[in-house]
Amino acid sequence: MANVGNQLPTQAVSKPAAGKHGNVLPLWGNEKTMNLNPMILTNVLSSPYFKVQLYELKTYHEVVDEIYFKVTHVEPWEKGSRKTAGQTGMCGGVRGVGTGGIVSTAFCLLYKLFTLKLTRKQLMGLITHTDSPYIRALGFMYIRYTQPPTDLIEWYDGFLDDEEMPIVQQVNWIL
Repeated sequence: MANVGNQLPTQAVSKPAAGKHGNVLPLWGNEKTMNLNPMILTNVLSSPYFKVQLYELKTYHEVVDEIYFKVTHVEPWEKGSRKTAGQTGMCGGVRGVGTGGIVSTAFCLLYKLFTLKLTRKQLMGLITHTDSPYIRALGFMYIRYTQPPTDLIEWYDGFLDDEEMPIVQQVNWIL
């Protein structure tokens, strides 16, 4: 596979456990970066929120509670924190290109979920959660960044006509 943008030249896929699906999820792509844009990942890893508050969270349930109470949008940058004045063309504040800002709570929590190495059951718990559309959105974003592209339709099928997810318009850039 050719090196395209920030993708690695080859994509590793760790295989799930035996059985129909098993509870272990395969991991597509880079096992350290979660396939995140390098600028977003750098900002997540250097974020005081990620390094201090999220470091204290050790369980899936603690992270889900944090999503419920803290996430208000699923854009990669906090609103108004990007300095894009004077940039034009492809660097004019598009898709994480250009200068970074303050990385969003959602992306810090998304990477925290990745560090927990979610199981299939936990991921299903996120995408079927009924308390917050943001919990579900982060579940679908986790799928988008970590699962093999050939499996995406299997994960998304049954949710594409879901009217409970009005924030899908905000996350369409990840698809």
